[in-house]
Parts: sequence; structure tokens; C-alpha cells
Amino acid sequence: MNVAFYAPLKSPYFPVPSGDRRMAQSLIQALSLAGHTVEIASIFRSRDGGGDVERQARLARLGERMADRLIRRYRRDRASKKPDIWFTYHLYYKAPDWIGPAVCDALDIPYVIAEASYAPKRAGGPWDIGHRAAAAAISRANLIIGLNSANTPCVLPLLTHPGKLLPLAPFLDCEPYLNLDRAQCRAGLADIYGLDPSKPWLLTVAMMRDDAKLRSYQLLGKALRELRNLDWQLLVVGDGPARGSVEEALPTERTCYLGEKAAEDLPAIYSGADVFVWPSVNEAYGMATLEAQIAGLPVVSGRSGGVVDIVIPDETALLVETGNASAFAKAVAGLISDPQKRHQMSQRAAANGRTRHSLNAAANFLSSEFEGLLQ
Repeated sequence: MNVAFYAPLKSPYFPVPSGDRRMAQSLIQALSLAGHTVEIASIFRSRDGGGDVERQARLARLGERMADRLIRRYRRDRASKKPDIWFTYHLYYKAPDWIGPAVCDALDIPYVIAEASYAPKRAGGPWDIGHRAAAAAISRANLIIGLNSANTPCVLPLLTHPGKLLPLAPFLDCEPYLNLDRAQCRAGLADIYGLDPSKPWLLTVAMMRDDAKLRSYQLLGKALRELRNLDWQLLVVGDGPARGSVEEALPTERTCYLGEKAAEDLPAIYSGADVFVWPSVNEAYGMATLEAQIAGLPVVSGRSGGVVDIVIPDETALLVETGNASAFAKAVAGLISDPQKRHQMSQRAAANGRTRHSLNAAANFLSSEFEGLLQ
């Protein structure tokens, strides 16, 4: 079938790497693997980050014009070019979908959303325009694919039937993480960055932005400073405008900055480390956490958002109260001091990540549900 794909927050071509862009690309990859033709319907970014009412109204008008243009194009083209389904990824009050519902109404095709969130507290506030548009789109949807269980309680009341919301475990292409020699990966990192392979290596992978990412880095630094009596090394993958603040937050003498890395370089880095650490302040679910699980890394994380949709608490990850630096430090210390526990959690993490969170599993799920909508 032909699928029109749209991501109002960040297009799959967005220049800055992020978990949103990665998941958009993974959804397209899963649909293609299932044999469907995917067209990026628009790269229009509807996000208003500042609560500017005039900007939101302007974005709404632009979106409506783009919808009209698409409708005319689809009606002109041969029937084979018309989409069978419209698929919007990541819709919420700051980035509503001004295009998809109008196109689906005009062409009489199903409207599907993956990762929709709704925040009742935004009603009447500076994002009220986007808030109402998000509610209308969610209510209009024929199917909501839930990638983050934390969104479910507020989304369900907008639906005419709870069966319209179906959970899908966040997923990635596991192939690059398979058949890697962990010892070889570790030796390569040690050689390039001058690391001591006899020490436990903690790893974090995150952009350095002056928002929740920085708060997570600061909390991580506070926790690790409580562990100076233990032997460990922190590896940090990422870069960004808040790098100076991140460097101030983390223990200088124990931290090795690897910089921003291309996606193809990450599997070897994960495979060479011992524990993935990330406090997950205001985290949706965390693509880096998912990558760590697929690579077979035990995780220490804050119990935030949809992190529980990726890990198995106490089996593949240790989850602590978000914001509690001492609890985070205690959990990390337990894994540093217990190599056998790390090994057991590593095996469970890899098994969980490579089955439940695989590209094949997602492709089968999406294909089955989409075909059901067209019957």
C-alpha cells in the first residue's frame, strides 16, 4: 500500500540528530520492510516552542494551504499515487498536525498517528491553538499507535473506542548490533581514547542542550561525585550548545568525551561499555536507552515517561526515582561492584531488545494493523 508519512515536530530529514528523527526514520524503515511504499508527504515543521499565539495561527494557515495543495496533487495524479493511509508521527500541543486530518477527510482514507500526546492542563494557555488542534486530530484518528505508555491516560478519553489505541514497543534495526566482538570493541576504544580497559566503563549518549538534557547531565554529575571511592570511567557521546555546562557538571578527571558520533559508529561504542547511565529527566522513553538494551548493556535510569516500555525493571535495568541523585548513585555503585550481575543483566537486555524491540516485530505489527484498516 502507499503510505503518506508526516512528522510535524521533526522531519526524517531534520539536520540535527535526535531520538525523534531516529524513530521517524525507523518507522519508515519498518513500513518499507513490510513491503509498503512510503512517501514523505511534507517536511513542514509546525512546532512553536515559545507559546506565541500569532505564530501558531500563522502555522495553522500555512498547514491548511499545504493540505489544500496536497489534496489537489493527489486528485490530479493517477490512482496509484494516491495514498492508501496517512501516517503522522509524534503529535502534541507544540507540534500539531494541520495537514493530515484535512487530507484524509478529502480523500476518504484512514488517519493514523504514532506517539500522540495530550495535556489537558494546556487548555486556555499560550499553546491553546495547538492544544485544540492536537485534540481534534487525536479524536479524528482511525488508529493511535502508542509508543509511550505514559501518554495513554490522557489520550484515551479523546477516543470513541479504547480499541483505537494500540501499544507498540519502541524499536530499532538490531542488525548493526549483532555479531560484534565486545572485547574487540573495547580494545578499539581503549586504544583510540587512552582508556583503561580494566576499569568499569559507564556510558551516556545524549545531545547537549540547555533543557532537560542538561538537567540530566547535571544530575548524573551529582550522582557520580558520590562514587569517587569506586574505580570507574565515564564515556560521553554527544555534543551541542550546552557542552560547556555539561563539562562543568561532570567529574573532569573521570570523564572522556567522544563527541558526536554517526549512527553507524554507535553499536561498537555501546558494545565496548559496561553500564549505560542516564537520569532521564523529562524523557519520553529514550532512543539511547533502547540502543543500550539492544547492545546488551544494563541500564541505570530515572523512572521517567516511557522508559518502562523499553527496559524490564530489575532484570535489564535499575530504575530509580527521577531526580534522586543518591538513589541513582547507589544503583550505579551496585553494578560497578558486581560484575556477575552486570553480565546477567547484559544477557537479558540483549535478548529483550532483539526480540520485543526489533524492526521485524514492528514491521509485522504495522503491516497487520494497516491492512485491517483497509478491509
